[in-house]
Amino acid sequence: MTRFQGKTAVVTGGAKGIGAATAKRLAAEGATVIVADFDEAAAQRTAEEIGGHAVRCDVTKLEDVEAAVEAAKSHGGSVDVLVTCAGIIRDNLLFKMSDDDWSAVIDTHLKGTFYAVRAVQQHMVEQKSGKIVLISSTSALGNRGQTNYSAAKAGLQGMTKTFAIELGPFGVNVNCVAPGFIATDMTRQTAERVGVPFEQFMEHVAKDVPLRRVGQPDDVAATIAFLCSDDASYVSGQVIYVAGGPKT
Repeated sequence: MTRFQGKTAVVTGGAKGIGAATAKRLAAEGATVIVADFDEAAAQRTAEEIGGHAVRCDVTKLEDVEAAVEAAKSHGGSVDVLVTCAGIIRDNLLFKMSDDDWSAVIDTHLKGTFYAVRAVQQHMVEQKSGKIVLISSTSALGNRGQTNYSAAKAGLQGMTKTFAIELGPFGVNVNCVAPGFIATDMTRQTAERVGVPFEQFMEHVAKDVPLRRVGQPDDVAATIAFLCSDDASYVSGQVIYVAGGPKT
């Protein structure tokens, strides 16, 4: 498919996991992709693999985010797609969670997304078109040991609906994807934190998933690609859970 031929996409957190899978999917369908990530070396590897462009980007720093968006204009001539995959976890129970644990997660997910959307919207509004997908999580519904992460991911769902209302009149679609358990480096950290081998951890999680398997980054990337395409031209302000079914 060539749904994104002639389009330019910015993927924050695009070096690994869901971000890398999304960057690869968009590039495979013709997009010029800017892989923006704090891990510059990993971003470069992903960009080289897909024929894209790497930009070191700490999403909590406005100048980094604006540089990534300008790279899209420079390399592709437009800013057509934004996918905000940048995220971190600092899990802990409430009474153990530090101020830094809270601030780091909230800043990365909420401030980082705010900076990115604000930076791209001026270009999308001017060209009267654009697709934005924010990445939430099933943790938005609550999850033990994730007060900071749950709050951030719930906030992203509220941001999605507000952005969709404000940007819709200018031809910009804004949607949100909320993955369940996806096999990534981040979920591997969770397994390490509880002291369980990752494969064993995935088997345990899969038992509570109606489809009886954990998700893969490509599962999420496929949904993101749909929302970024003209196939979803009348879909906006929605939160789509990619979690293998309702929690049992």
